[in-house]
Amino acid sequence: MTSNNTEMTVYFDGACPLCRAEIGYYQNQNGAEYIEFSDVSANDSALPDGLTRAQAMARFHVRNADGDLLSGAAAFVHIWRTLPGWRRAARIASLPGAMTVMEFGYVSFLRVRPLISKFFGRLQK
Repeated sequence: MTSNNTEMTVYFDGACPLCRAEIGYYQNQNGAEYIEFSDVSANDSALPDGLTRAQAMARFHVRNADGDLLSGAAAFVHIWRTLPGWRRAARIASLPGAMTVMEFGYVSFLRVRPLISKFFGRLQK
């Protein structure tokens, strides 16, 4: 559950260099103070009811202030609604069919994420 001053908790794979970079970007955005970020790759990280560590490591998740658990494209859009610089992207995602296309793209990305993350990690070194 999120604390009183946060609107959501983001669960991300901190062992993934690409994921760390993206989350780092979000953490530096105006509005990020309303988001709690939880690295699920850490064995001591708290997970919400209904989310296993394996699920959290395999797919991006967000718990909103109401306690609802969102994943994939819907989770990203929820973050975008909170960050002022991303609200236009959130509005575009609300167009008919956009979420379907975004979720398809996200699932497709997940198939190649290990390869991209490995390459990205090498670039960072």
